[in-house]
Amino acid sequence: MQALAQTLDLPVFTPLRLRDAERQAEFAAHRADVAVVAAYGLILPQPVLDAPRYGCLNIHASLLPRWRGAAPIQRAIEAGDTETGICIMQMEAGLDTGPVLLRRPCPIAPDETAATLHDRLAALGAEAIVDALAHLRTLTPQPQDESRATYAAKIDKAEAKLDWSQPAPSSSGGCAPSARPRCLFPAGDERIRVLAAEVMDADGTPGTVLDTSLTIACGAQALRPTLVQRAGKAAMPTTEMLRGLPVAAGLRLE
Repeated sequence: MQALAQTLDLPVFTPLRLRDAERQAEFAAHRADVAVVAAYGLILPQPVLDAPRYGCLNIHASLLPRWRGAAPIQRAIEAGDTETGICIMQMEAGLDTGPVLLRRPCPIAPDETAATLHDRLAALGAEAIVDALAHLRTLTPQPQDESRATYAAKIDKAEAKLDWSQPAPSSSGGCAPSARPRCLFPAGDERIRVLAAEVMDADGTPGTVLDTSLTIACGAQALRPTLVQRAGKAAMPTTEMLRGLPVAAGLRLE
């Protein structure tokens, strides 16, 4: 969003600084018709929300009221949702509670990762906000159904540790590693980040490496990381990592 604004020579404001009265006055002085917000997890001050003629619009990566909050992409994957999308919403004092002006659905593939879904939703969001701005005067705000609201809490560091005692699809504390790109497991003296993994129909003592392809037994079935990252290195296929850092079958991971 900042890069786009710079390309179009539009003003860019840092939301945290907009809490200052001086910055709020500077923002209001632009006499903007509308303001657009993306990827910001806090609530804007009311003077900022009220300043533009048509208010502030947020590009939100879910089909509201499902998955309000900071991590809608990851929470949709971990919940096993088959569809998400983009909402262009009118911002108000609540967190992602404002009326929706425009919706764009997006399917979630069975092998979806947070990274791939993020990129697809980013492109969809760019198209949606352009459409919304072009038809801003004719769009009808649709209130959200509060009874259907769910909250997408921020991903906590403690959630990154893989729990092998859980069934494979939930071995990282409620989701497959694909939902959280920083899931960790130990290998030698390193902790490896799992960027993507597949569920395998295999059994064994939870946490045990079952083969030389790094299939790891869980409470039910097993997980095989397919894309990993070593500390200080770029992401790589697991097969490539294993050539330089082999993990023996039979090893028990904590």
